[in-house]
Amino acid sequence: MLEIKETSAITKINDGSIVTPKGFSADGVHAGLRYNKNDLGVIYSEVPANCAAVYTQSHFQAAPLKVTQESIGKEGLLQAIIVNSANANACTGEQGVKDAYEMREKCANLFNIQEHYVAVASTGVIGEFLKMDKIRTGIEQLQPKATSDSANAFQNAILTTDLVMKTSCYEVEIDGKKVVIGGAAKGSGMIHPNMATMLSFVTTDANIDSASLQSLLSDVTDKTYNQITVDGDTSTNDMVLVMANGQAGNEQLKETHPQWNEFKAAFKEVSEELAKQIAKDGEGATKLIEVEVTGAKTKQEANVVAKKIVGSSLVKTAVYGADANWGRIICAVGYSEASVQPEKIDIYLEDICLFTANSPQAFSEEIASEYLKQDQVKIKVNLGVGEEAGKAWGCDLTYDYVKINASYRT
Repeated sequence: MLEIKETSAITKINDGSIVTPKGFSADGVHAGLRYNKNDLGVIYSEVPANCAAVYTQSHFQAAPLKVTQESIGKEGLLQAIIVNSANANACTGEQGVKDAYEMREKCANLFNIQEHYVAVASTGVIGEFLKMDKIRTGIEQLQPKATSDSANAFQNAILTTDLVMKTSCYEVEIDGKKVVIGGAAKGSGMIHPNMATMLSFVTTDANIDSASLQSLLSDVTDKTYNQITVDGDTSTNDMVLVMANGQAGNEQLKETHPQWNEFKAAFKEVSEELAKQIAKDGEGATKLIEVEVTGAKTKQEANVVAKKIVGSSLVKTAVYGADANWGRIICAVGYSEASVQPEKIDIYLEDICLFTANSPQAFSEEIASEYLKQDQVKIKVNLGVGEEAGKAWGCDLTYDYVKINASYRT
């Protein structure tokens, strides 16, 4: 039984997932790409779905992204997404592209659909060839269902160094119809989206045209996924991929629809929740850091400043050590290339004022340190030069991050 919690204009489905929207199913299996965990998964729609995607801006885009872009370029429709973990199939030359095409082909054969209705995604170690014998066998084992167990099987299959699954689900009423948006994501290290640096898959039964869906995804991405950072490194592989199969039966959504803003708000909630879960589960992390910047000249400058602060290694280590060293925040603001007037800046840890009017403020180091020991920390900066605001999310930088990445391949 799904637990439902009411929010203002939309409804959060606490136990919802990527299979909660009508017409979607999923599965994940252990194909043998890693020792004893699920490592191959699929999302399937009963009918071809309108789709949208954003991709990493790395010059070294992995083979699966190229195949997925080709698939979407045919008709703008998808019906299945095949995903493997343990191996990124990145920087693997012509063989890597051939293997990605074969993954697409085998998945299409499984569901008896056209090959270009399949998207391919991979995540894991760079520069190693896929074990295609295991992937072929694994694809044959996939049996997608619309159950929570199947959704969990998929979500576990896409994880790498993640410690927890990332999921979100919201419902909104459009034209008197219940429209559901569900999401699943992975990401823990190499997180500094430029878009994007993780894998995120969103399903919805909304009736929405591809152009409007792409515009919405691009806009929301800039406010959510692109506003997180764990370590400042952008990956070769990752993307956000959305499928909308229209099974809810609402009138087609576009920006001129009278309830466009309600749908957009629900879509943004799913994206922001997934982004924050990725930031919180950063490799070795113990805390989620949220930076809220107000008083900026433009929204872009607010977002830039927020991300500079949350991405600063010095800020991240200070938060880990529960040290209210506001000088590190000032440094990050200073090199942000935003419009800044030092005498107008205020800096807070939640409600604790640390700095204002270009001068340090008296505060209790003990109280500030206790606040920084919580598992969620909020830094607030008012630039005082405009009316715009922005947020960014990240995590602290710990000894465990170094341990995890010092031996990632061994």
